[in-house]
Amino acid sequence: MDIYRNFKIGAWVVSLIAVGFFLYSTMIAPAGNSANQNPQHSKIDTAMGDSDHQHTYEIKKTEEEWRKELTGAEYRILRNKGTEMPYINEYYKTETEGIYVCAACGQELFSSETKYHSGSGWPAFYAPLDKEAIDTKADNSMFMTRTEVLCSRCGSHLGHVFEDGPEPTGLRYCVNSVALDLIKQDMD
Repeated sequence: MDIYRNFKIGAWVVSLIAVGFFLYSTMIAPAGNSANQNPQHSKIDTAMGDSDHQHTYEIKKTEEEWRKELTGAEYRILRNKGTEMPYINEYYKTETEGIYVCAACGQELFSSETKYHSGSGWPAFYAPLDKEAIDTKADNSMFMTRTEVLCSRCGSHLGHVFEDGPEPTGLRYCVNSVALDLIKQDMD
């Protein structure tokens, strides 16, 4: 029985080492790379310019003011950097034409013309209306390095941008529906 018990313990140790190596090599180690060494940031940096910096936002409110203005879900996502459930959110499957604006301040962010079905469970866009409307910031939460997308007017969290989108940009702005309001309009 001791041999069997030792074998089980050994198998667990090997499994834990393998999982640890996988997590380190795919999520933690890339965080230490510079933008030139980490290809995840190259297209994003090119598209956005040097926007990963301290930003002074035009709209400045206290957290109490934001709490009064936003719904509970909006506050959790826009101000506390939350994430809504995938696939069951308002704009994931929407094909309505129009302009998507920040739910916190109304700034125009994305067009239905750049929206596409990414299969991720959240609304996805391959480009913002104007790169100045979006701010980006390194996000090292959840044991990985991602690029957070924020509204450049009020600093509200919108989602993240990834390099697995379609041409012409190769980017996927994965945005929470709750962070957006759709202003319907004919885009022709």
